[in-house]
Amino acid sequence: MLTGSIVALVTPFTQQGNVDFNALEALVNWHCEAGTDAIVAMGTTGESATMSHDEHIMVVSAVAEIAAGRIGVIAGNGSNATAEAVFLTERMSTLPIQGFLNVNPYYNKPSQRGLMAHYRACAEASDLPQLLYNVPGRTASDILPEQVAELAEIPNIVGIKEATGEVSRIIQLKKLCGDDFILLSGDDPTGCEFMLQGGHGVISVTANVAPEKMKAMVAAATAGDASTAKALDAEIASIHEAMFVQANPIPVKWALSLMGKLEANYRLPMLEPELPQQQHIEQTLKQAGLI
Repeated sequence: MLTGSIVALVTPFTQQGNVDFNALEALVNWHCEAGTDAIVAMGTTGESATMSHDEHIMVVSAVAEIAAGRIGVIAGNGSNATAEAVFLTERMSTLPIQGFLNVNPYYNKPSQRGLMAHYRACAEASDLPQLLYNVPGRTASDILPEQVAELAEIPNIVGIKEATGEVSRIIQLKKLCGDDFILLSGDDPTGCEFMLQGGHGVISVTANVAPEKMKAMVAAATAGDASTAKALDAEIASIHEAMFVQANPIPVKWALSLMGKLEANYRLPMLEPELPQQQHIEQTLKQAGLI
């Protein structure tokens, strides 16, 4: 349940800024029906940085309850404060989830030793499997393959979401961490090639709007069927691009609103896309047959 086509789920809000649990339930049910392999709740795409602890835990709990027995749920447990990440990890360990996704501490710019100490503390807070999450473009910190290999020796640190977009990283990680360490792409435009080089799946933004297409591409790529995977990826390449015309999750929530899946409500400082980006997203969805 920690491999394959995993969606980095958005969090729907009402116009009043509260979590829209009805829309959330509909999204989870849709992914269960579409063949998505697992859901990440309360990651970056879920706007976790603007959620209170109670909201964070309630969303993960709701997703886990709705998805129970159908697909796996991975809870985001990251924070720029290690104590906060440990707190969330401990609180959510009792929920029916399959593991955690732990982003590099953001803004603080810790050293490699600091990153490793952070991840060790989080791993000690729960026996559940934990995935590291490396996304330097958002966190201003980059955990290097050599340090990942050290952390991979901790029994419940079982993999990494690698979002640098550097496919060469997977070669280094496979060499240093071994074949059993789970390697997931966190960069949709390069995800297909990442898997063809030996990756085990994706944690995807595009999967929010095109779950069946993403599932088919991931299945082909992880099976080593390069020609089919590349052809399927070419069909959704324009969606990959459109989902990042502004900072995630601004475009993907706008896309889902056009598809009638939720209302386009964000938490400040996030706002709806600018008009040219709105038009580009709409045109892309129309060309893809999604609206």
